[in-house]
Amino acid sequence: MPSSITRHPAFQHMPRHRHADGYVALVLAGGYVEAGDRGRLRVGAGHAVFHAAHESHQNEFLGVGAQVLNLPITGPALVESMGVVADPDAIVRLAEHDPSQAAELLRQTFRPAPTRLNDWPDLLAEALAADPDLALAEWADAMGIAPQSISRGFRRAYGTSPKRYRLEQRALLALRRLPHWQGSIATLAADTGFADQAHLTRAIVALTGHPPSRLPR
Repeated sequence: MPSSITRHPAFQHMPRHRHADGYVALVLAGGYVEAGDRGRLRVGAGHAVFHAAHESHQNEFLGVGAQVLNLPITGPALVESMGVVADPDAIVRLAEHDPSQAAELLRQTFRPAPTRLNDWPDLLAEALAADPDLALAEWADAMGIAPQSISRGFRRAYGTSPKRYRLEQRALLALRRLPHWQGSIATLAADTGFADQAHLTRAIVALTGHPPSRLPR
């Protein structure tokens, strides 16, 4: 994706979506809550949020809206996806002439500073990513939440159902392992919690548009 500055009105809702390529969003003004594959983040001016290829998120903009610089990124994903940079204005000026260099300056001056929400939907998102066999009814009972409230509340916070969220987390895990995977696709499927190779293939096609056999290894 090329660099761009996007402007978002107050209280805009951006439904859950994904990008084929990785990018970083540098917030120049305003703020929003982003609910994605690494949890829910409260993002404000001066914050930078990295998004790896094929990750999904939805955004809920606050009462002042937001102005955001989006830059393409390459290279390895960061362990912590949200943080601050020392001089956002320098990055904006550099992006006018060389988006790649602007993204590199952002990466070099990035300091992790996550502001994560920690309500029950966020705890469930973390549990779904960690345990492919998590029983939603048992989790709801342990948390003292009515089972019928789980799907409705999670969808409102993350823009998707708990089951779909868990499936996409497995597919993302498989995608990250695929470039260095030495075994068969069937073994990768079993190792990442899929019922079989066909199940993994369908999930990866849904994320990328391509089966595992056509992705780089």
